[in-house]
Amino acid sequence: MSQLLLVFGPLTSGRTTSRPYLIVSALLLASFVVGFDTRVFAVGLPDIRGAYSLGADEASWLSTIANAPQILIASAVAWLVTVFGIRRVMIPSALAYAAISFTIPEVTGGTSLFILHACRGLLLGVFIPATLMAIFRNLPTKYWLIGIALYALRVPLSQSLGFVLVGIYGDYLGWQWLYWQDVIVAPIIALLLIVAAPREDTNIGLLEKADWGGMLLLGSSMTLLYIGLDQGNRLDWFQSGVVTSLLAGGAVLAACFFINESLVERPWAHASVILSRNIGIGYAVIICFSLCSAGGSIAVPGFLQNVGGLRPVAISYLYFIAAVIPVFLFTGVAVVFQRRVDARLCIIIGLSMMGVGALFGSQLTNVWSPSNFLLTVLFYTAGQSFAFFSTVVYLIANSDPARSTAVSAYIQVIRLGSVELATSLMTTWLRQREQFHSNVLGHRITAASPELHAWSAKVATLLDNSARSGLEVLSVAATQIRAQAYVLAYADILMLSFWSAVAGLALVSLMGAMPFGPLHPDFTHEQSSRRPR
Repeated sequence: MSQLLLVFGPLTSGRTTSRPYLIVSALLLASFVVGFDTRVFAVGLPDIRGAYSLGADEASWLSTIANAPQILIASAVAWLVTVFGIRRVMIPSALAYAAISFTIPEVTGGTSLFILHACRGLLLGVFIPATLMAIFRNLPTKYWLIGIALYALRVPLSQSLGFVLVGIYGDYLGWQWLYWQDVIVAPIIALLLIVAAPREDTNIGLLEKADWGGMLLLGSSMTLLYIGLDQGNRLDWFQSGVVTSLLAGGAVLAACFFINESLVERPWAHASVILSRNIGIGYAVIICFSLCSAGGSIAVPGFLQNVGGLRPVAISYLYFIAAVIPVFLFTGVAVVFQRRVDARLCIIIGLSMMGVGALFGSQLTNVWSPSNFLLTVLFYTAGQSFAFFSTVVYLIANSDPARSTAVSAYIQVIRLGSVELATSLMTTWLRQREQFHSNVLGHRITAASPELHAWSAKVATLLDNSARSGLEVLSVAATQIRAQAYVLAYADILMLSFWSAVAGLALVSLMGAMPFGPLHPDFTHEQSSRRPR
C-alpha cells in the first residue's frame, strides 16, 4: 500500500540539533515526568487525601481536575511547537511546572489546591506532544526510532516505578515528594533544552492563519468526554445527569470539530489523518492495547492492596524486579527488532506477551502474594515495551512526517482518551463483577447452612461465648465472602484483558504493510548500500 500523504495541515519543519544526545535526554526526562506524575498521583491519592482531609467526592474531583487539562492542551501543543519552536514552548512550561509542584504541598487546601492542580495538569499536557514534535523537527532521521522508543518507554516504566516511588515517599520521605520530585527533574529538562534545542524563528504566517476554532473544539470536546468517563463509574454513568451531559456535550463538540476541519480554508488537523485504513486500524490497536494494559495495572496492585492488605512499599519490590529493571532491556530489544522486521510482527509479539501475562494472572487465588505475580508483571512489561512502541512507529510510518502536527495531535488525544476509557470500563467491570460474585457466594449462605454453623463453631472457639462473639463471627464470614468475591472479580478483569489482546491481534491481521520510509526496516540497509565505498 502506498504511503498516505496528508494534504491537509501545516507543514512541520525545524532546525536539526547539533547535540542530539542532549535532546534525547530531555525527551526521556519529559516522558518520565508525565508517566511518573500521572501514576504516582493515582497511587498516592490516599496519602494526599489524608494530608488535606479530603472526602471521597473531593478526592475524586481532585483527580479529575489534575488530569483533564492534559487532554485540553495536548491536541494544540503540536501546533504551538510548529509555530514557536520547542524552546519557547518547553522551557517556560518546565520551569513553571517546577514552581507549581513546589508550591502545592505548601497550601492548606481549599480552592487553591484545585486551581494549582489544574494549572499543573495543563503544563503536564505540554510535555508529551512537544516530545513527539521534537523528534520529527529537531532530530536526524537515524534517531527517530530511539526518540519514539523513549516516548513509548514511559508506559510500562511509569506503571511499575510509580509504585516503587509512592512506597518510598509514603513510608520514608513524606507525601510531599509526590510533587517535589519535579522540582528537581523539570529544571534539568529546561537546562538540557537551553543547551541543545536549536533557536527557531516564529512562524508568523501560520500564526496569522491559525485554526483557533478547530483547536478549541477538539480540546474542549475531548476534555468533556474525559471528565465524563472519569466520573462515570462513581456517578453510575447514565443514571447521572452530569455524566450524561458531559458525554453528550463532548460528542456534539467532536462532531462540530470534524465539520469545522472540512470547511475552513486552512484546517489544523484534518480528518484525512485518521481516514486511512492503516492509520484507523492502528488507532484501534492502541485502544485494545490500553484495555489490556489497564487490566493489569488495576488487577495486580488492586488484588495485593484490597485482598492482601499490602501497602505500596510492600508491592514495590515486585515491580522493581519484574518491570523497572527489565523494561530497559525489553525496549532495547524492541528497537533492534523494529530495525529488522515489520512493525506488525513486533505488535503481534507485544500483544501476545500481554495476553499470556493476563492468562497467568487470571489463575490467582486468595493466597497469592507478590511473588506469584512475577510472571504476569514480567510478560506485561515485555509486551507493553513492544506493542505500544511498534504501533506508534507504524502510525507515523503511514503518515507524512513533514505534516506531523496533525498526526502528533491525534496520537496523544487518542492515547489519553483510550487510557481513560479503558480505566473507566475496567473499573466499572470490576465493581459489577464483585457485586455479582458477592451475591452468588452469599446466596448459598443462610442461617440454616450447616457449613456456616460448622465454620462458626471453629471460629467461636477462638473467641468468648458472649453475644458479641457471634457478631464477630458473622463479620469475619462477610469479610471472607467479600475477599473471595474480589479474587474472582480481579480474575475476570484479567480475562477481559486477555480478550482485549486477542481483539488487538485480530486487528493487526487487517493492517497493510508499512510503506517505505525513514522508519521502515529496509531503509537503513538501503541507505548504507548507497554510501560510497
